[in-house]
Amino acid sequence: MRVYLDNAATTALDPLVLEAMMPYLTDHFGNASSIHGHGRETRSAIEIARKKIADLLNTTAAEIFFTSGGTEADNTAIIGAVEKHNIKHIITSRLEHHAVLHTAQYLEKLHRVSVYYVDVNEKGVIDLAHLESLLQQYPNALVSLMHGNNEIGNILDLKKAGDLCHQYKALFHSDTVQTIGHYPLHLYSLPVDFIAGSAHKFHGPKGIGLLYLKSGSAIYPYMHGGAQERNMRGGTENTPAIVGMAKALELAYQRMEADRNHITGLKKHMIEELNKIPGLLFNGESADIDKSLMHVLNVSLPPSENNEMLVMNLDIAKISASAGSACTSGTNIGSHVLEAIGAKDDWGYVRFSFGRNNTKEEIDYCIKTLVKSIK
Repeated sequence: MRVYLDNAATTALDPLVLEAMMPYLTDHFGNASSIHGHGRETRSAIEIARKKIADLLNTTAAEIFFTSGGTEADNTAIIGAVEKHNIKHIITSRLEHHAVLHTAQYLEKLHRVSVYYVDVNEKGVIDLAHLESLLQQYPNALVSLMHGNNEIGNILDLKKAGDLCHQYKALFHSDTVQTIGHYPLHLYSLPVDFIAGSAHKFHGPKGIGLLYLKSGSAIYPYMHGGAQERNMRGGTENTPAIVGMAKALELAYQRMEADRNHITGLKKHMIEELNKIPGLLFNGESADIDKSLMHVLNVSLPPSENNEMLVMNLDIAKISASAGSACTSGTNIGSHVLEAIGAKDDWGYVRFSFGRNNTKEEIDYCIKTLVKSIK
């Protein structure tokens, strides 16, 4: 048995998505910027995909731009907004994905902005009162706070945070990479100016993402060198991946309720079984079904000589899980998210993240292996 419990890092490509992509990897290969028949063919496919994605996210096609993934979308929103609006202050948190944190810190090193961090408690909950305090001191700022945390699973109330930002005339950006395709997003009614998404988090292809740019929230482009994406992102469009992302999001919405019931059931079962392990704790709000991502569960184990081998022992048993964010796996760098909530160095940490293809038998096998590894 080989068990994959790292769906927050990436998901398996759905066969129906591959099927939708194949014609654009073979027969329909034209450059969408070309005006001849081959180009018009692919241009049509891109715009149909854009409209489909916009409809699913309850917005307009004019507000959807394609990128190479969530990281580029985050960079584009932050750097483009700072340049366009001459922003001097960025407000974020220490729990953000590095695509946000490193971008803000890069701009600070260039003396373009000052960066301020919203307080979080030991569960990783954003202190909205402190956010308001910062906004009072630095109005007209750019605020970047993620919707669902990829490591500890905490979910931010986008409406509360966005309303607060707009009250002080701040722009609001949210990395929604872990929530698009898993939760319905009604962008027309959400007080967000920019969001980022990535197809491979909801069974689409890697290398394609989206930036939602709310009408009226203009920014400068980040990628230069062409007039693609209505002059907002230079570079030949990745037509097969764009078509694949639209198909993956369509399938995600069709299966959303069934997936939610199935994945939540797996998570509840694992929480119940892990609670039987003496000393085991859950990090962030990941064990609270109502306050966390349905697919993320982050656990910590008391100090033990086996902790350093914890994820490796799972891997030997053919179980794929993560010791932290997948973006730092394979390195000696600890999780900045766990550090921000006061995690202790001598404990063992592992993140399990579930998907539609997982089964209860796999969860039971994982728990049995984890208990064995601890002993």
